[in-house]
Amino acid sequence: MRTRHKYHDCLLALSLSLPFLLLCGCGGSSGNNAPIHPTIAPLPAGNINMIFVVSPDLDYQASGDVDPITANLTAQGLQRTLLMAPYLQQSVLGNRNVSAIYALAPMTHLQTVNGYPDMAPLEAVQQFAFLNTFTMYSDTQGDNATPGHNYPINVSYALAPVPSGVVMPSPLYPCPDCQGLDFNDLGGDNETLLTGIVNAGVAGDYVFSAPWETTHTLLDRFNTFEHYHLALPSRYQGPNHIFAISIAPSKNATFTNYDSNLSPPTTYPTLDPGPVVQTACQYASFTLTATGPPSTINKNETLYFIRHSNAHPNQYFSNGNYVAQGQWRALYLGTAIARALAGKTQPTHIYSLDPSQVTPNAGITASGPTSFSHNTLALTAAPYAIASKLPYTLVSSFLLTDTNGPQEASDDFFQGGQFENQAILVTWEHSNIPQILGKLLASYSNVVSTPPLATSPSPLAWNALDYDTIWTVTIDANGNLAANNSLCEGIDTNNLPQTAPQF
Repeated sequence: MRTRHKYHDCLLALSLSLPFLLLCGCGGSSGNNAPIHPTIAPLPAGNINMIFVVSPDLDYQASGDVDPITANLTAQGLQRTLLMAPYLQQSVLGNRNVSAIYALAPMTHLQTVNGYPDMAPLEAVQQFAFLNTFTMYSDTQGDNATPGHNYPINVSYALAPVPSGVVMPSPLYPCPDCQGLDFNDLGGDNETLLTGIVNAGVAGDYVFSAPWETTHTLLDRFNTFEHYHLALPSRYQGPNHIFAISIAPSKNATFTNYDSNLSPPTTYPTLDPGPVVQTACQYASFTLTATGPPSTINKNETLYFIRHSNAHPNQYFSNGNYVAQGQWRALYLGTAIARALAGKTQPTHIYSLDPSQVTPNAGITASGPTSFSHNTLALTAAPYAIASKLPYTLVSSFLLTDTNGPQEASDDFFQGGQFENQAILVTWEHSNIPQILGKLLASYSNVVSTPPLATSPSPLAWNALDYDTIWTVTIDANGNLAANNSLCEGIDTNNLPQTAPQF
C-alpha cells in the first residue's frame, strides 16, 4: 500500500526537467510561496558521484531543527529529513539505486555538557535508505535472491583509536567495508574512505551524512588531495543543501550545490494509514517476581525493553538496518509507546546499542557472507525520543557480541547505581533480552514465575515473529524484582505496508 503525503507532489516535481519551479510552500505550513529556483539535473549515471548531506547539530542548523537539551533532532528536524529523502533520491540520484551510504559514527561527536551522541547524521539518511533496495541470498550459491526495501548505512569505526569510553571493535569480526565518518577525522580516516572509493573506479552514487564541520573539512581536504581545484562553499549554507562532487571516467571533476528549498512543519509527522491497534497483546506469556537481591542491585528502577523495528523480509535477510515496513513501526512509536505506557511510570531516558558495533556475517550478499553496522536498535527508538523530547544515550562500553555480553548488559542496566530512582526505555536485541533477564534473576535467591521457569519452552524467550511486545522490569526500594511482558506497542506487523511511507 502506498500513500501520498501533501508534500510528495511538490518534491516529485523537483525531478522534472522544467527550467524553473515554483515550490508553492512545499513542506511548509504557512502557505507562502517560495522563490523560483532553477532545476538542476541529476548527477550523471556513469560517474563516481560523491554526495554530501549536511546533518544539523547544535552549532550549525536551521533554527528549531535540533533540541538544545538532548542534542537530537526536533519534530521539525525529523520532518526535514523525511522530506529530504525523496529529493535526494529523485533530484540528485535520478531515481537510481544508491551504491553506498555512510554516516557519522554518533559517539565521535558528543554534544552538550551531558555528552549526548550525535544521532542526526544517521537520522538524516534513514528515510532515504528505504527508497533503495538491497539484495541478499539464502546461500553462497546465490539462491533465493530477496531485495529488501532498505539499504545498509555504514557508521562503524576504522581500525584507528575509538572515542574515549568506547570499546574497541572485536578483532574477530573486522568490517572494513562498514567504516563510517569520524567527526574528528582521526588519522585522516575520512579522506582515506573517499580516496579508496575513487581509486576503486566503480561508477555509482555514494552518499555521506555528517555535520557541517566534518563535511566542510572533508570536502576541502579531498579537493586538495585529488587536485580537483573545485570552488567549494566556505560557509555553512543551511540545512537544505546537498553537495556533490561528480568524477567522470576522464578523471575530471565537477561540483554541484543542490538546494531542496524545504520548509518543514514543526509538528511530529502524521502517517496515513494510521496504526492498527490490537485489543490484546498477542505474545504476553509470563510474569515473575524475585526476592533476596544482591547488595549491588539498583533500587527504585523501572526498565522497559523493546525490540528493534521489523528488520527481515525473511529469516536470512539481515543487513544491519530494518526494512521499510519497520519505518512505519518506528515512526508510529513516536506516539505508540506513550499510549502503551499510559498510566505507567514514564521513562525519562532512552538507551540503545552504539550502531557503530558490527553484526558479524549477518547475511549473504553477492560478495558472500557480509557484516554490517548495527543500526536497527538505535534507529528504532529515535522517533520516540524525538517526539517525547527525551535524551538518547548509546551503550558503547562493551560489545553485544561478547561471550559474556548478556552479563555485561545485566550489570550495566541493573547494578552499580547508574539507574537508581530512574525509569528508562532500552532498545535491544530480542534474543539477548531473555538472557539479560536470566542473568539478573540468577543473582536473586528466590524466583517465582508463571509459568514456572522450568517449563519447556521457558517463559523467558522472545518469539522471533514478535516485534510488538514490551518487557517491563521493576526493582523496588528493597531491591525486590517484578517482571512481565504484558504490555505491547499495539502495532499489527501484518498490516504494515511493505514499502516506505511517502513524504
